[in-house]
Amino acid sequence: MSDREPVIRVRGLARSFGENRVLAGVDLEVGPAENVVVLGRSGSGKSVLIKIIVGLLAPDAGVVEVFGQDVHRLRPRELDAIRVRIGFSFQSSALYDSMNVRENLEFPLRMNRRGLTEGAVRDAVNEALDAVGLAGAIDQMPSELSGGQRKRVGIARTLILNPEIMLYDEPTAGLDPNTCGEINELILRVREKYHTSSIIITHDLTCAKVTGDRVAILLDGVLFRIGTFESVFADPDPRIRSFYDYNFVTKATS
Repeated sequence: MSDREPVIRVRGLARSFGENRVLAGVDLEVGPAENVVVLGRSGSGKSVLIKIIVGLLAPDAGVVEVFGQDVHRLRPRELDAIRVRIGFSFQSSALYDSMNVRENLEFPLRMNRRGLTEGAVRDAVNEALDAVGLAGAIDQMPSELSGGQRKRVGIARTLILNPEIMLYDEPTAGLDPNTCGEINELILRVREKYHTSSIIITHDLTCAKVTGDRVAILLDGVLFRIGTFESVFADPDPRIRSFYDYNFVTKATS
């Protein structure tokens, strides 16, 4: 695979749930070390898109290629090999409440890197926590962490396997503005340190503006506009303007 080839290529992707057609022909490419933000309101199909990309859901139609391989034609073992190269940051952070921070980070290493020594596991955990600025929280339980700290630990747990792709599902949801800013900066630092390609799913325009090289708006099941933040929101289409105004005007005056 060429260094210039897209690491993710989606063509004609469609998915329905009963009579509800969520995706109706999505086309998207993500290049090496590129951050692409997919914007859309709740229920627009953003999370469905990334679940299809990692093979958690099957499409009704279309093709998803990751690292040049058609994800939905892979055997289970081949799909697992692809998934190890992808970090998935869940909206809920998906930490194990019965494990402390150290154990939460050790778990994916022990599952996927069985030959590592205890020293190598320890070093990997320390490096991942240092990357997200939480080295001091290593022995804390998830219940002792703030929402922003849980997000950081969730990201650290994905980084511990050195992913080439990061998928962020609503990384700033439920966080206060200051913590949102910290998470946005962390997303940029992760790209700089690990050279990841990323899809960032959000309805937060500040997150999109700060983190995205390109943004795409998901409307009526298709990516209606794709480009830089400025070029997309220069479009006078009332559906785009209403999305912008809801984020930057309604919230500012509420």
